[in-house]
Amino acid sequence: MKLAITVLGNKTQGLIPEMLATLSVCHCDVLELRSSGLSDISWLYLLVDGNWNQIAKLEGLLELIATRLGLEISFLRPEEDLQVKEGVPYLLETISADKKDLMFAVSGFLQERGVFIEEITANRHQAPYFNHSVFSSKFVLLVPANVHILSLREEFLDFCDDLNIDAILEPIKR
Repeated sequence: MKLAITVLGNKTQGLIPEMLATLSVCHCDVLELRSSGLSDISWLYLLVDGNWNQIAKLEGLLELIATRLGLEISFLRPEEDLQVKEGVPYLLETISADKKDLMFAVSGFLQERGVFIEEITANRHQAPYFNHSVFSSKFVLLVPANVHILSLREEFLDFCDDLNIDAILEPIKR
């Protein structure tokens, strides 16, 4: 049985060790873990595995940790019979002058063409030597076999030219 957990709270040094200790006490295994800081906030995403008793015990302890540390913790038991999406993994990176609704436009373009967005990382930062904000993003995509990649790439580059975005779309090599 799997449990997806999201944790949001003020930055604290012991957040990850506390969560991992709790998982250890409940005999749950980490399948995936991601953590980062956003300004003065920390977030943590976990996907864990255990039997039903271990997961139930973990859910109870997470509620205690949330109260004790002043965290927002939510969890969800994913459906076990979800179908795995198939396709070719691609990396998409963009950089441009900061513009309103840029992420909305890019994600809409991809969705209209049936491309799955598996992961997004984005940030705004000050451009060196200039007094302008720059927006950059990185997408991990799953391109289904029925999507013609050369047409997708050509359409995407035209899309980027229209919005003055510099972009790279390439397969992920392992």
